[in-house]
Amino acid sequence: MALLVCSVLLSFALSLVVAFLAWFLSKYSVLDREKSSVFECGFDPLKSARAPFSLRFFLLAVIFLIFDVEIVLLFPIISSLVWNGSVSVLLGGLVFIMIILVGLLHEWREGSLSWISK
Repeated sequence: MALLVCSVLLSFALSLVVAFLAWFLSKYSVLDREKSSVFECGFDPLKSARAPFSLRFFLLAVIFLIFDVEIVLLFPIISSLVWNGSVSVLLGGLVFIMIILVGLLHEWREGSLSWISK
């Protein structure tokens, strides 16, 4: 019981020290005003917010995020295959990969992956 209490107190103290160091090191300086200004995808934050935005860039970013999440969902399948080696996991993973490939082919044929419009 004493070991548990010491562990909790030590982790709490360590968390407070790290939080204090982060607060102390992140003090705002007037000299860093340009570095601290907002920079979002190359847009100037001091100009109008109604500037035209490239829809193709937005769609490509969304497609990237979707496929990125799908790749992350493959990691449990791979680890399950390594430890378990079940045929049902293998078939489920293959079906999942086929769905990803069909979606990629659809986006490719639709033209969402090309930067240059023809």
